[in-house]
Amino acid sequence: MKQLQIFLAFFRSGMLGYGGGPSAIPLVHKEVVQNYKWMNDDEFGDVLALANTLPGPINTKMAGYIGYRVSGILGLINATLSSILPTIILMIVLLTTISSLKDYPWVQGMTAAVVPVVGVMLATLTWDFFKKSQTSMGWIKSLIFIGGSFLFMEVLGLHPAILIVVVLTAAVLIKDKNPDEEGHIERGNAS
Repeated sequence: MKQLQIFLAFFRSGMLGYGGGPSAIPLVHKEVVQNYKWMNDDEFGDVLALANTLPGPINTKMAGYIGYRVSGILGLINATLSSILPTIILMIVLLTTISSLKDYPWVQGMTAAVVPVVGVMLATLTWDFFKKSQTSMGWIKSLIFIGGSFLFMEVLGLHPAILIVVVLTAAVLIKDKNPDEEGHIERGNAS
């Protein structure tokens, strides 16, 4: 039953994720976090960040890791194959007919209509991540982090993978250094 769920989750996200990886991310999130509850939002965010740093299609990388986490090697193979199977099928079917239809206005309109839908889906996912970050970091730190990320990636042209590696490294190295006030008070009273 678990293998069927893995297959269906990643097949649906692969089949409905028209437009590539960015359009599949919210679909994978819905399947993995909301439908099957294999992980929570924070864990999914970590998987997404890690998948962004590695080369290759993001949907396939996420499927492989999540499949492995849910059901070991068999889950990894199942999830990876089910995420690429829709692409293989659609490429075989569509490439035989799309070249003859690509100049039709309705085909161009269909392709153009996908862009705002993907934008809204990604904006919704981004808002969810922002709400989670502001509960742990606060509004000001979250906004500074978003602004800094935008500055480094869009203005300075830094690759997102480099930014993710730097932030993850900083999170590991920097500890929250809050002095133990009670320990200082007790030592002060004892002397």
